[in-house]
Amino acid sequence: MKKDKVLVIGAGGQIGVELVAALRVSYGADNVIASDIREEAHPMLKDRGPYVVLDAMNGTAIRELIVKEGITQVYLLAALLSATGEKNPKMAWDINMQSLLQLLDIAVQEKVAKIYWPSSIAVFGPTTPRDNTPQQTIVEPRTVYGVSKYAGELWCQYYHQRWGLDVRSIRYPGLISWKSAPGGGTTDYAVEIYHEALSKGSYNCFLSENTYLPMMYMDDAIRGTIELMEAPAEKMLTRMAYNLSAMSFSPKEIADAIRVHIPEFNISYAPDFRQAIADGWPKSIDDSTAREHWGWKHEFDLARMTADMLKNLSKK
Repeated sequence: MKKDKVLVIGAGGQIGVELVAALRVSYGADNVIASDIREEAHPMLKDRGPYVVLDAMNGTAIRELIVKEGITQVYLLAALLSATGEKNPKMAWDINMQSLLQLLDIAVQEKVAKIYWPSSIAVFGPTTPRDNTPQQTIVEPRTVYGVSKYAGELWCQYYHQRWGLDVRSIRYPGLISWKSAPGGGTTDYAVEIYHEALSKGSYNCFLSENTYLPMMYMDDAIRGTIELMEAPAEKMLTRMAYNLSAMSFSPKEIADAIRVHIPEFNISYAPDFRQAIADGWPKSIDDSTAREHWGWKHEFDLARMTADMLKNLSKK
């Protein structure tokens, strides 16, 4: 069992609930503190280890907790995502940036060993090459979420270069999970579609049928995150966020994959404001840098993920 003491801020979100569970396997339940702004812990977190009510914007409370508990690693997951952020850009900027900047300062001052902060494919924009988007490329995001994520990547790099802070990051593609609900992102259709395929036998998609986006099953995302954090520091040859990917598909293709299991499933299309966001993002991601630097390798493709999603959601 590893000896680090870990704090996860924003643990009640889509990534957080599964990341906390995986971290507790590695570090022991008592050594991983889950925190969220919600008074009531997520059902997947309740009575399974330490839980603290914590506002990601409250730097004083975060510092006190880090010092009191002897925290050596912090995962900052709290954020407003792409679709939600466009409804209130100023609030999204404040939450996404202030939470990061204050944590970076605290980590330097209190000598926290490692920080994890997630980025996103939202950093890319319509001027970015959309097929096999490389690690280093044109970056001109058009959403406040993307702007904040790219600014955050630069701040993380700056804190590493100036103060030697070991801060690591991944540009997540769309994430798909049966265990937790999506959190207001443009790729959420790829989670909703499985739920409604089972409950209704149909789905009305908010993206057009041939909208290709990079995606990843949550099992791969959690494993990749922990592998990144456990990799030796000398393997971190970039301190910007690493591209990470597993597959790329359209709503039509995911519907076809579902029909292998539910032949009568129907899908319709009613693109909304999220279509414009998706049209500015990559269709596929080149993550060869992560594979070369620290050995990243995905395990789930569309067919395997679909079978696993439907099997587990049916039980749930």
